[in-house]
Amino acid sequence: MRDVVVFRQNLFRVSEPFVAQQAQQLRRYRATYLGRLRFGPAPDGARSLCLRDDPAWLALPRIGWQVLSRSPAGYLRLLGGLRPALVHAHFGTDGVYALPVARRLGVPLVTTFHGFDATLSTAALLASPAWANFALFRRRLAASGDLFLCVSSFIRDRVLAMGFPPARIRLHYTGIDVAAVRARAPGEETPAILHVGRLVEMKGTRYLIAAFAGLAQRHPGVRLEIVGDGPLRRPLQAMAASTGLGDRIGFLGALPHARVLERVRRAAMLVLPSVLTASGRVEGLGMVLLEAAASGVPVVASRVGGIPEGMVDGQTGLLVPARDAEALGAAIARLLDDPAARLGMGAAGRAFVERRFDSARQGAVLEGLYDGVIAHGIPSS
Repeated sequence: MRDVVVFRQNLFRVSEPFVAQQAQQLRRYRATYLGRLRFGPAPDGARSLCLRDDPAWLALPRIGWQVLSRSPAGYLRLLGGLRPALVHAHFGTDGVYALPVARRLGVPLVTTFHGFDATLSTAALLASPAWANFALFRRRLAASGDLFLCVSSFIRDRVLAMGFPPARIRLHYTGIDVAAVRARAPGEETPAILHVGRLVEMKGTRYLIAAFAGLAQRHPGVRLEIVGDGPLRRPLQAMAASTGLGDRIGFLGALPHARVLERVRRAAMLVLPSVLTASGRVEGLGMVLLEAAASGVPVVASRVGGIPEGMVDGQTGLLVPARDAEALGAAIARLLDDPAARLGMGAAGRAFVERRFDSARQGAVLEGLYDGVIAHGIPSS
């Protein structure tokens, strides 16, 4: 078994379970997680190394210097004698920090683009100290990185448009652990419309609240459950209260992944009303819609970004125009009024993710990509 370093500056965020889930599917490679800050526990039995845990790096100014300088010194000290076969960075914003680490180790660098890292405007990147170096050094990453994986065809097209080399770009769906998600029984469904996501503009939550206000009178027993937290929580709660339906709209906050899946299983449908923002933020794919489909739950979602690749319109759910609360409400009402359609779309969704997004199969594909980049060697920078 060969070692691979999985690099993510902000390790184990509750909103990013897919990073560790993908690494856990590896069978011929063993993952060591490496990053700057830790937001949760590592998977059982996994090794994780974090600058914030290193006594020599506890002073925040030192970490701030690393953010600005991209120095690999602290990471190399944490790795000690570990000599991985490659480094796999998640998000292009992290790839520019992982590149000096990989080069000092003399191993290839694989970078996965997930979403905002391929779509956010240069001005928005430069406005963030954590992301500015991506805007400044992405040409170097494009020239020297060994393999660039994209989580959807939509993201692949955006990475190509940024000037990354076509010969080193591959579409690779991250996938979900379908075997670990049991398809629900019809009796488990409750009259709940579920929305899961960070409460930011891109998720389009306000359009869902508006849509719910328009259909709630005809469906008095239905609730809207919103899982997630973020800077828009208070304004969204105020909007919900202004509809007079505050007692039927629940803001549940950020929940552990296992509890999110429990909510998904019981929902009548999952709604993902995402939008494209002025800064370029948009869904790269939408992992939660895959989890809903695997659970046998239909999805109503916006036709933006990579979302259409994660569902089949009219078969596993319904796609609607973004920022159109009326169309969103009509699609939700259509499913609420048709239990047979919900059941059929849920079953079709499960079959769809089994065919296309099973992480066990995708893990084997990823190992094949690792094998190829290791055998090919590192291109000259």
